[in-house]
Formats: sequence, structure tokens, C-alpha cells
Amino acid sequence: MNDVRTFIEENTSKQLLRISTAGSVDDGKSTLIGRLLADSKNIYEDHLSSLKKLVRDDEAPDLALLLDGLKAEREQGITIDVAYRYFSTPKRKFIIADTPGHEQYTRNMATGASTANLSIVLVDARNGVLTQSRRHAFIASLLGISHIIVAVNKMDLVGYEEATYESIKQDFLDYAAKLNITDIRVIPVSALNGDNVVSKSSHMPWYTGQSILEILEDVQFLSDRNMIDLRFPVQYVLRPNQDFRSYAGTVASGVIRPGDEILVLPGQIRSRVKSIVTYDGDLELAFPPMSISMQLEDEVDVSRGDMIVHPNNLPRSERHFEAMVVWMDETPMNPGGHYAIKHATQTARVHIDHMEYSIDVDTLHKKQAGHLALNEIGRVALTTVRPLFFDPYSKNRQTGCFILSDYLTNHTVGAGMIIDRLPGDRTPRDVDRIAESAAVMSGVKSSVSTKDRRLQYGQDPCTIWLTGLVGSGKSEIAFALEKALQEQSFAVVVLDGATVRSGLSRDLGFSAPDQAEHLRRVAEMSRILNDNGLIVIASFLSPSEEIRQQVAALIGKDRYVEVFVEASVAWCKAHDTSGCYDLFQRGELKNLAGMDYPYEAPESPDLKIAREYEQDGASVRRILEHLEESGKLDPRHGKGQQKSSSSS
Repeated sequence: MNDVRTFIEENTSKQLLRISTAGSVDDGKSTLIGRLLADSKNIYEDHLSSLKKLVRDDEAPDLALLLDGLKAEREQGITIDVAYRYFSTPKRKFIIADTPGHEQYTRNMATGASTANLSIVLVDARNGVLTQSRRHAFIASLLGISHIIVAVNKMDLVGYEEATYESIKQDFLDYAAKLNITDIRVIPVSALNGDNVVSKSSHMPWYTGQSILEILEDVQFLSDRNMIDLRFPVQYVLRPNQDFRSYAGTVASGVIRPGDEILVLPGQIRSRVKSIVTYDGDLELAFPPMSISMQLEDEVDVSRGDMIVHPNNLPRSERHFEAMVVWMDETPMNPGGHYAIKHATQTARVHIDHMEYSIDVDTLHKKQAGHLALNEIGRVALTTVRPLFFDPYSKNRQTGCFILSDYLTNHTVGAGMIIDRLPGDRTPRDVDRIAESAAVMSGVKSSVSTKDRRLQYGQDPCTIWLTGLVGSGKSEIAFALEKALQEQSFAVVVLDGATVRSGLSRDLGFSAPDQAEHLRRVAEMSRILNDNGLIVIASFLSPSEEIRQQVAALIGKDRYVEVFVEASVAWCKAHDTSGCYDLFQRGELKNLAGMDYPYEAPESPDLKIAREYEQDGASVRRILEHLEESGKLDPRHGKGQQKSSSSS
């Protein structure tokens, strides 16, 4: 009994390595796994006996049948569904997924590889690297699998030639150089005969590397897990009695200990961990992929779909994002259509905004496409009805992945990996769609021309775009300038963040895409007001050079006057009245330019204001002088209007 208990404890403490296989049709994936199980003594006697009954006495059993469990698989000699097998050695435990090679079952391959730490990609030595081999390697890279074993199989059928192996090895490495894979091992094997599968082969003395099993036992994969960013999606609330409440789920990433301060999203509720409860007793710490129940010190409102994190380490909280999507449905994707998204423990409705491009897996070239068909892969923009709490997939596989399903049938249609957004991605694709906007303008038009409006107001309509950090005083200058222009009887309108967000952009949040859409609306409004002869003073953060250029293009570069209100972050913090910097310090605000998001100072503004040394009055005078010198204002008109008004 003690020996059994000791064996169970030792087996429980072993590391678990998840493996997937991939490759083209008939590359020998099932045979390789069968050989791996047989030679590592992981086949039960009754299983082996049943295989021997299927062949003649003088034939070796077909080890592939250990994996091909479906009747259709046995009849056709192919793998259709994903088959999982469990085995162990004195060093490790393994879960290995045998995935299909046919292109029509690529979705099954992606499913089997989604949880893998390592992928074995098989290549038939007679055929070399095929499109399907490249497809599976690309999907493995897309899924964040950083360890790949390339098994050049059926070396016995090419006479164990080193030249054949070297040629295939070079072809694969040339292709893999374009992928994000850090650890690639290429091994010549014969799964049928067992060469280099468990034991080293005597038929290929020129190969001096490890066998497949030796690599599986030695590969270092635990460092691939994200142990920094605590992400605990709440799956279930446990309330067995009135005196106990805890929150159950799986630790997606990071480490949590009793006493740690936590923040519950989306409610922004703070508390501390009272205890970490499991069936076997309380724990001193928990880490991925442990399933635990967390008890908090305070009675807080937490439900399924919420996420528990550390207060100073927050995930993205956005409705708009882009992802690489593997389409898994026979019905093509419907851009503009609505689906359901399953992310962590949260389910919501999602809208597919547009297709960016699809990927040619053979060349890795991007192709313009209107939709994704079955097994195709592409970059897609999506919008959910409520914010998701996620990290880029490259940083956190657990919180960066999702599943798309049909909203009515709940049938899975796609799987996605969220992409990290770059500063340029703040700009939606249609910010500068000037030509398209002009093309749809038709129907009855105003009989008052732009020239008539110029003569009426005595001004050349323009937009004075004030850009600078939060707290730099853009709005103070904007309203002081408005007053000076109004006193000279010029027709002027001020647009600032607080005014626009209280009305025109009240449906938008502060995510990167929402901020881009917010500025697009401001630019559209400025253009319309300029068309009607008015001067617009726009006071907006607008942190990137790219989006300011697109705003200028939308308004009209001849009408766009860029004023850079320059001030240091320290000065802005000291003079800020919005509270944004305080919210950022408390971890309640993200994407704040100058802090966790870069502010790109204008390269060549029309005017630069040294805010720390210049008073509002001096700044206004300099702007007025610039407008007069550039012909935007007729000073005689303004002063004349002011004089006649005062004399009356």
C-alpha cells in the first residue's frame, strides 16, 4: 500500500507536457505516436493483443490504429478527429493530440494544438515540405507554440540518406524563419521501424542529436507561462452556507497569495485575499493552471465573467480589437454580421467590423479578402457589446484567445488570437475616407456659396487644432482665443473634449479605437462648420502624428492650423484639473498619453506655445497674429465691426 501511495504521489508531482502532432496526409503522425507509446512501454497488453488480431501472424501490428478510433478513420486510413493519448515516463507526464492532416480538417488541427506546449510537425522524406506542412507550422506559430520538433519521417524509404534530410531541414528552416518560433529541432526518423523515436538509430550514425522522446523529456517549457500578470477569470460563485463565500476558477496567469490586494473588474472593487481554498486544503499560493477557490476579506459583488487582478497590473478593457482568426465553419464569415464571443469565462455578442486581410499560408503573403472561408486565416476587426478584459495573445495565451460561435445555434465558427495594438492602430480605417465621403454627397445643395460666407464673416474659415498633453492648458487657451475673436465680431465655435464627449461622442469609451473614432467625429464636425464659413477652435490631446495628419486631410490642409501647446509631464501633473493623472496612479485609467502611452510631439506645427513660460494673453495674441499673417482673418473687418457695434 505504501508503494502504491508513493507511486501516486511521484506521478502527481511530475511535470505535464502537452503535445500536438501536425503534418500533411499520410506523413505518419498516428504511426509515430503509436511507436512512441509502444517503445516507451505505455501500451496495455490487451490493446496490443487486439492489434495483433487484425494482422497476420508474420506481420507487425499497425500501431496507427491505437489512435484512429473512429470507424471511418480505420476504413479510410486517415485521421479525422483529434485523438488524445496519455502516457508517462520516469521524468514526465504527457498528453499527446493526434490531429488530422487533411486540409478540410485544419480546424480540428487548430483545436488540438490550442493548448499544446510543443508541436511535432511531420514531413514525409519522399515528398519534402508540402503546403499542409507549412500550414500546420504557421498555425502552431500563430497559437504561440514556441517549441517545434520537425520529424522527417519515412527515412527508411529514402535509404536513410543524409542529403535528403539536410535538404528538407533547410527548406523548413527557411520557411520557419518568417514565423515566431524560438525553438526548432529537426530529427530524421522512421516511425514504422522506431528509428530516433525513443532510441537512437543505428541506421543514421550521421545524426548526432537527441531522439524525439529525449527532447520531450528535456525541453524547458514552464518559462513559457505568464507568471507575472495575475488574471483570474471568475467561473463560479460558491456559497455553501451564510458564513462562506468564495470565487472559483482557474488561474490563467500570474501568482496569487493570501493577503494580496486585488481588484475586481469591471466593478473596480478592491479587497484582499483571505484564503485560497481547494479540496485538499488551503494553499499558500496559487499559479497557472491551478483550479482554486478564492475567499476575499470583504463582502463584494462578484459574478461569473468578472476578472480578479492585481490593482497595479491591469489587462486591456476594450470593446474594439483586432485578432487573427481561424475560420472553422463551412458557411463563410459574414463581415458586418453578429456572432457570440466566448472569452475566458465571459460570453457576449460581437460584431465583425471588417476584414483586414487573409494569409496565404504557403508564402505568408497578405491577401485582400472580403471574408474568410472554411480553414482560412486572416486579420479581423471586431467590436463587442461590452468590454472584454484581455491581454495580447503574444503576452498571455489564456486571456488573448477567444471562440466565435453562431449566436442562434451556438455552433463554433471560428477561433481567434487577439493582436497587440500599435500606436498607428488608434486610427480606424475610415478616418480619412475623404473621397468616399465626397462621393456620397448628393441631392439638394445650399445656394449660399463658400465665397458668400467668407464675405459675410470677413474671415477665411479654418480649424485651429490645439494639441498637447492632458493638463497643458489647451482648453484655457481655446476659450481665451474664442473670446478675443468674438470681441472682433468673427464667427467662431470651440470644440473640446468635455463638450464633445457629453453629446456627440457620449457612446464612446477611452479605448484606442474609441479615441480614434472620437477624433474622427470632431474632424468631420470641424469640416462641416468650416464649410459653413465658421472658424473652429479644436482642443484635443490627439497624441499621434499619424492621426493628426489624417485629421488635417479630412478637414483640408489649407484650413488646418496646428498649434502645439508644449509642457512637460511634471508641469501638466501639477496643473491638471481633470484628475486623469490621479486615476492613472490608482490604476483606474489606461492609455494616458505621456504615461503608459506615447505622445508624439508635432514635427512641424504652425505655431508652438511654450506653456510653462507664456501667459494665455500672450499665446492668444501670437495665434491671432499668425491667422492675420496667413490671411485667415481680415483685421479691418473685425475691427470695423467692433467699432460700429460700440458706437451704436
